[in-house]
Amino acid sequence: MSIDALRDLIPAYAKDLSLNLSTLANETTLNDQQKWGAFVACAYAIGVPEVVQNLSAAASLTPEALNAAKAAAAIMGMNNVYYRSLHLLHNKEYETLRAGLRMNILANPGVDKVDFELWSLAVSAVNGCGLCLDSHEKVLRQHNVTNVQVQAALRIAAVVNAVSAVIRGEKAATA
Repeated sequence: MSIDALRDLIPAYAKDLSLNLSTLANETTLNDQQKWGAFVACAYAIGVPEVVQNLSAAASLTPEALNAAKAAAAIMGMNNVYYRSLHLLHNKEYETLRAGLRMNILANPGVDKVDFELWSLAVSAVNGCGLCLDSHEKVLRQHNVTNVQVQAALRIAAVVNAVSAVIRGEKAATA
């Protein structure tokens, strides 16, 4: 299982996604851990088995980095719903209340804080939480991560999301 195996699952009508997947797998704006962690975190956030399996197999991540990428998907799965809801509610009183949700992984993710923030940003893009996107982008910028690096993580999120949607749709069409 690999990027090529994943690309083989993408039908001809989505050739642009296949090409983008290849391009992003070879991109050098992010270091390998940042890049593959973003791929894996987004795949886990979306949860399409073939995408999770192939991207996890393609990723050359240490066990600690793989665990942290999964943790980014998990914690953002919770936070993105909660904080997106606060943002969408007209009653701003909810924003003054303590969240009361455990988020210990944010303090000690097991990898460099910048990498975890980048993965959290990518997952927040997949999950559509503007408040979380702003928050993680701000932290990344404070750590001198460039706009181009942030954009690379967002591009990975967009392509993993689209590839997952196509594969899910094709599977549904044959069920």
